[in-house]
Amino acid sequence: MANETGLIVQQSLDALLQDTDFLTHLKGLDREQAFRSLGAILSTPNHIHKSYLRIVMDSGNVVRVPAFRIQHNDTLGPYKGGIRFHETVNEDEVTNLATLMTLKNALHEVPFGGAKGGIIINPRDYSVRELYMICKKYVQYFSDVLGPDKDIPAPDMGSGEREMDWMMAEFKNIHPGEPYRGSFTGKSVVNGGSLGRREATGKGVYFTLRYTLYDFMKHQSQWLAGEKTQVNPFLQTVIGHTDRPLKLAVQGFGNVGSVAALEAYQCKLLQNKVVAVSDRNHTLYNEDGLDIPALVDYTANHGGDLPLSKDQLDAAGIKAELLDREAVLTLDVDVLILAALEDQIHADNAHAVKARIIVEGANAPVTGDADRILGEQGVVIIPDILANAGGVIVSYFEWLQGRETQFYTEDEVFKQLVDKMQHTMESLLPAYFGGVHSLRTHCYNHAVMKLSATLYRLGKLY
Repeated sequence: MANETGLIVQQSLDALLQDTDFLTHLKGLDREQAFRSLGAILSTPNHIHKSYLRIVMDSGNVVRVPAFRIQHNDTLGPYKGGIRFHETVNEDEVTNLATLMTLKNALHEVPFGGAKGGIIINPRDYSVRELYMICKKYVQYFSDVLGPDKDIPAPDMGSGEREMDWMMAEFKNIHPGEPYRGSFTGKSVVNGGSLGRREATGKGVYFTLRYTLYDFMKHQSQWLAGEKTQVNPFLQTVIGHTDRPLKLAVQGFGNVGSVAALEAYQCKLLQNKVVAVSDRNHTLYNEDGLDIPALVDYTANHGGDLPLSKDQLDAAGIKAELLDREAVLTLDVDVLILAALEDQIHADNAHAVKARIIVEGANAPVTGDADRILGEQGVVIIPDILANAGGVIVSYFEWLQGRETQFYTEDEVFKQLVDKMQHTMESLLPAYFGGVHSLRTHCYNHAVMKLSATLYRLGKLY
């Protein structure tokens, strides 16, 4: 996906090059030179940091664990991005995720740059003490490049507030007397974390869907009436889902997927029916709708796993069929929320996808080939840099609270999150539905324009 992200960025730059209303002072050869510079800057990371963490296991054996911190761009502010704990982590993946963070922050006007970290482990294979040592070593090895005004990590897949607490404590040990609360976000509330941070990404994912199908349709009724004769295929798809109950499927039932599913279940503005959810083991399906609160309670008490058998479902009082893990992707539903790993929908399965609206709760869950196939079929995709930005937005609020030592209530956090994401949606949807390009293209164009204008003003193109 890394090359595909770079390709979309370059396409955005090519469009901006031809837009004479953008950077009007640049003309002729000077303009071409500046845009070549932009292409070079945005297609490559500023820094790639790699190391092998030396860890003493409980057995007494010493292992070397590969780890990364990749800093893509800090034009808009300090580097920002999560640390992923997963056995599939690799340099290309982390670089791509760092690039997406740069674009995500630019799109939502969050004053951070883009970075990402990764540790190649399956956290389930390590004891608590071993994970603690891995976290300490990560901070020790990368302490020179981290900090509240340099690079601010956060949780990602496989990590959470516990790991951020450990890392912040180690940063404080290494840098005595220096500000430390803003060195990591996604911490526990008792250690300076923000209320609502854990739920933020999932809430934002569902909000982008609700805003598109309800708020936008309701408040733009006059505009839509005037567009009926030249409506684009994407708008036709969305209008077709506003007059009846929606069937939703959610891939991934972790922090993002479970919260998004619960938001859908509880929403009073849209008629939602979550008929399927999945995790690393299998898919649960109920045509009449799943009991999402019961599933959330179950996973909270069973290591994050959904019920594994019919007996476990019956014991929990949950009615559902057990299907294959991949079945969630091709069920006959209206909306598919992807909240697991990248590259879940690809050229080999895109034609089998029946959902007409896809929301990318995960980063890069749809490959470039699949994106083109789905676009030709009129499927609306709410892309990752728009949909799953709730986490980094509330991380920004947490960073601010740590600097000001004044803390917001959960209601205040969620209100500010919604206001921030609504502002972004309001700036994007009219142009998207009034045009011919995908929402992903509009999001990239908007983000690249912001970055390009700032780089030009800072004199970085010469």
